[in-house]
Amino acid sequence: MRKYTIIGPILLILIWDVASQLQLVDKFFLPDPFTVIKKLVELIGSGAILGDLIFTLERVVLSFFIALAIGLPLGLFLGGSEKIYRSVEFIIDFFRSTPATALFPLFLLVFGITDKSKIAVAAFAAMLIIIFNTAYGVMHAKKSRILAAQIMGATKVQIFRWILFWESLPQTFIGLRSAISLSLVIIVVTEMFIGTTSGLGRKIIDSQITYEIPAMYATILMTGIVGYLLNLLFLEAEKRFLHWCRE
Repeated sequence: MRKYTIIGPILLILIWDVASQLQLVDKFFLPDPFTVIKKLVELIGSGAILGDLIFTLERVVLSFFIALAIGLPLGLFLGGSEKIYRSVEFIIDFFRSTPATALFPLFLLVFGITDKSKIAVAAFAAMLIIIFNTAYGVMHAKKSRILAAQIMGATKVQIFRWILFWESLPQTFIGLRSAISLSLVIIVVTEMFIGTTSGLGRKIIDSQITYEIPAMYATILMTGIVGYLLNLLFLEAEKRFLHWCRE
């Protein structure tokens, strides 16, 4: 099946090239894909984009691990008691449904115009995704396995450790993949609009302001590649560690 994955990128490049050649948008504002790819190679070769890439990845990884460290235990705890989860469900769903961009001013007031505010808002949004998916996975564990364990005299701690935790992992991984993608999106957006001199978001907005259009598209392309590779990394981890749930 992997041989078919090349079809998507080829199709995207073809559509992009046709749109550029037909000048559906002014060619100055929509250069052809080969010009953009060449520019991206130049930026990587010269190292002009690598520093921004590293800064963005550092912020994404830090915000994700903060979200994981808080969200995973909370999700397991809340999922272990449906009554407790239902009592706080509104709070989780309310903030999970609130656009993270609407929370920027609040985090700026608390953390100031620093990296802390960027990382905090990304970690907060990602944490809610992890809590929701982990709790959902625990609460929807197969009842037959729980009942069988109870019949055999397993304690609540044993049931949680050997059944609920493992049963929740497939749904938890879905949450982790969503959380890392959301962290990247929020970090890049905050780099655009919250005081910073580094990061892919900053480079995108700087290129747009100075009308370096190929560089702007090249940086956007780099951001998309980073997001795709992060998602691919979690898919491979899921296949490696959760192969048992597909058997």
